[in-house]
Amino acid sequence: MAGAAVRIEHVVARYPGADRNAVDDVSLDVAAGELVVLLGPSGCGKSTLLRTINRLVIPASGHIAVDGSDVNDTAPETLRRGIGYVIQAVGLFPHMTIGRNVAIVPELLGWERERIAQRVDELLALVGLEPERYRGRLPRELSGGEQQRAGVARALAAEPRVLLMDEPFGAVDALVRTSLQDETLRIHAALGTTIFFVTHDVDEALRIADRIVVMAAGKIVQADVPLRLLAHPATPYVERLLDARDAVRRLQLMRVRDAMAPPGGATQGTIDADASLREALTPFLEGAERVAVTGAATGSHAFDDVRRALSRTETVSR
Repeated sequence: MAGAAVRIEHVVARYPGADRNAVDDVSLDVAAGELVVLLGPSGCGKSTLLRTINRLVIPASGHIAVDGSDVNDTAPETLRRGIGYVIQAVGLFPHMTIGRNVAIVPELLGWERERIAQRVDELLALVGLEPERYRGRLPRELSGGEQQRAGVARALAAEPRVLLMDEPFGAVDALVRTSLQDETLRIHAALGTTIFFVTHDVDEALRIADRIVVMAAGKIVQADVPLRLLAHPATPYVERLLDARDAVRRLQLMRVRDAMAPPGGATQGTIDADASLREALTPFLEGAERVAVTGAATGSHAFDDVRRALSRTETVSR
């Protein structure tokens, strides 16, 4: 499975009785396999824009194409069976086992029984639910985090090339949320699916996004990679939303391997080359002057290396 490119051109959407557009002349090109986060406060239009892609919301004007094919040229039911959709409320059928929930779209598509059974087990394993243990359980027998994992598995069941995720982890606690974010990143890396992910949580957006699309009042205010967005917010609104002056947030997006020095001199302790520069602050706050870098790259690391790396973010290309 590989992702599909998505093109959104001058899309306008308004709900009946509303006094303004929920989505107001939005255009966006998303590359195949990209993980794009739609970020903004409630009412900014991010969820509405997401739902125009699978036609749960019908735009008043504009065009949306998936791999060059206009979504209006496909019957809504057929379109939705080919686009994964995960929501905060999960939406698992309570009277069906987890295995049946995951299998339902492949069944509607007429897949052979053996292929469906194989797909169910491989997807449950992919999202961290042991098939033998979970396929026969009902949704009420799972925790909130496990239900969300099952919801992701169901959304991926028919091998969609586009996955829509609308505030999917908003109802679970912080620890489970981090775990589910990790699973999303792992699945994205494994499958290459194009993902649209809606959230109002800035830290979540910075943690998972290839690119962040900031929205306000139905419009795109700025779209860029996380580090460049923090370094160069386009408007005061973006700066406030991201708290862009918080240097620690930038350090979370940078790795030790990108700021280390060659091996040499006395060191106190070690840190992994793939650790964030935010994590790298800990040994220095505990009194170390220089630590050894291990893992995918080797070298040494001092607090001055962190400061230099941070100063370089000010000159990140616009």
